[in-house]
Parts: sequence; C-alpha cells; structure tokens
Amino acid sequence: MRLIYYLVIFLLCISWTTPHYEEDSLITYTADPAKIQLFWKDSEDQHLRSISRLESWITSQHKKLIFATNGGMYESDGTPVGLFIQNGKVIEPLNKKEVLKNGSSIPNFYLKPNGVFYIDKAGKAFVIETNKFSLSKQIQWATQSGPMLVVNGAIHPVFQKGSPNQVIRSGVGILPSGKVLFAISRSPINFYDFALYFQQQGCANALFLDGFVSRMYLPEKDVRQTDGNFGVIVGIVE
Repeated sequence: MRLIYYLVIFLLCISWTTPHYEEDSLITYTADPAKIQLFWKDSEDQHLRSISRLESWITSQHKKLIFATNGGMYESDGTPVGLFIQNGKVIEPLNKKEVLKNGSSIPNFYLKPNGVFYIDKAGKAFVIETNKFSLSKQIQWATQSGPMLVVNGAIHPVFQKGSPNQVIRSGVGILPSGKVLFAISRSPINFYDFALYFQQQGCANALFLDGFVSRMYLPEKDVRQTDGNFGVIVGIVE
C-alpha cells in the first residue's frame, strides 16, 4: 500500500509540474501544409513588411487571410537572411555561413544546428537541419531560420532548462500526422521550455522562427497582431 501511495504522489507531482504551455502562455495553430504560402513582396515588388499590409493586399484580391505569422529572420532591409523559395523559385540562396562566438553569444540564426522549413509540390511539409537540406525542383515553399528547437526528437543541446533568457518566441514544427504546428508565446519564455512544447506534441523536428518581433494573426482565436516589421510572412488564404 505504501508503494502505491508514493507512486500516486509521484504522478501528481509530475502533473503539477509539467508545463501546460498551450493553455497558459502559447497561441498555437495547426495547419494543412498544402494550404500554406510564403509571402515577401506584393505584386508591385514592394516589401509587405507587416501582417496588416499583407491582409490589405490579400483583401484587394477579394480573398481572405485566415492565418499569418512571421516566417524567419531577415536583414535590416527585409531581405531573408537565408534560403527563401517562393512558388518553386529560389529568391535567396541557402546560408551555410559559420559564425564564431563574438562577445556573449552567437546570433540565433547561426546557432547550429539551424534549419529549413519547407513544403514540397505534393503538399508535404518538412523541418530539416541546414546541413542535411538538399535543393530540389520539387520544393514549392521554403524559409531558413535558426536555431532548430527539436532535432530528431531531442531538444537542441545548447538550450538550458531554467535559463533566465526569456523573450517572446515563435516557431514551427511537424506533427506526427504530417500537419504543421505553429506557436508563438503570449509572454516571455526561454528556449528550453519553448522547445519542450514542440517535443511534447510529438514533433520530431521543430524550428525557431524569431523572437520579440514575432506576431500572429489568427481571427478564429481572436488573435489579430497585425503590426510588425518582417521579411517573409507565412500565410493561409481563402
């Protein structure tokens, strides 16, 4: 009986201490990869920059924006830092640059392994480490970012449990079903806990998209963060 008692207490402690990020501090959206598009410039070759401008542009085409979020890191002029493929065309090449630690840290994009989120022409989504990525004519959409959050089921080895480095974060992972899981934190969160959420959902691989600049547009959950200043934007349009 005493053994059963301690077992029950142990299980209760686990349930009390396991973070419930989706309920408490994350906004999440599960998407059909075949419906996902990547946006950067409008039809007049102007950078969209914000979800507000994307929504206006989509509306002008008599369509409706269902979901949007920032889609990876970018230079000061809005140019993607790494690979960007749009409608099968390579707009920016894969970035394999190695950056050594300068001062206190390495920029997030270059914290290896970094990775690529891409969707092929069959509508199947992938998150893969940059050094394992192969360019193919079968890729419809792709964006590169970093670091990876989850790699082959394991949390990125650099992340530290209990780290005080907490900011708003956004990311993307592939669920066991093949659907795409997007998440953005409602409040500051460290890398370890953010990666843990994707791991708990069964994502074998997940990729960090960006930090405090992150925004999400998801009217079905009454989330309309339409400001921002981005490079690539992930969107779903009807």
